Amino acid sequence: MTSDNPTSAQVQLRTDGDVDRETLAYARQKIDAVLNRPGLPAVTGEVRITRATAHHGERPWSAAADVRVGGRQVVVLAEEATGHEVVDQLQGRLRRQTDKAAHTWVVGRKPVAPPWRGGATGPESGASHGSHPA
Repeated sequence: MTSDNPTSAQVQLRTDGDVDRETLAYARQKIDAVLNRPGLPAVTGEVRITRATAHHGERPWSAAADVRVGGRQVVVLAEEATGHEVVDQLQGRLRRQTDKAAHTWVVGRKPVAPPWRGGATGPESGASHGSHPA
């Protein structure tokens, strides 16, 4: 079963294997909760939920997210014994990684080179002219 319905953050949710509708709806709810938060830059990409056909393994459920948050790529993987557990694990990891990506994303903010690499040294750059901090 494959779902090509995008979440409102332009993220495709796809499934492989025998993924039931309840797990799929639960995954949409949890992924939307992470990726549709106020303050996040544009989010695009894909999340894939997979249930292995050979059910003899300890962790037949896996999930992989490959999304772009602003200009940064975020890749998250999870494996668990049940569909809800893998979605919960994916949600926690995805939240941490998108928070990191959003923290570094600020409109108009560019990395500043240090003075020894030709960066600005004036008061507007935030660099000090005194001794180096200890």
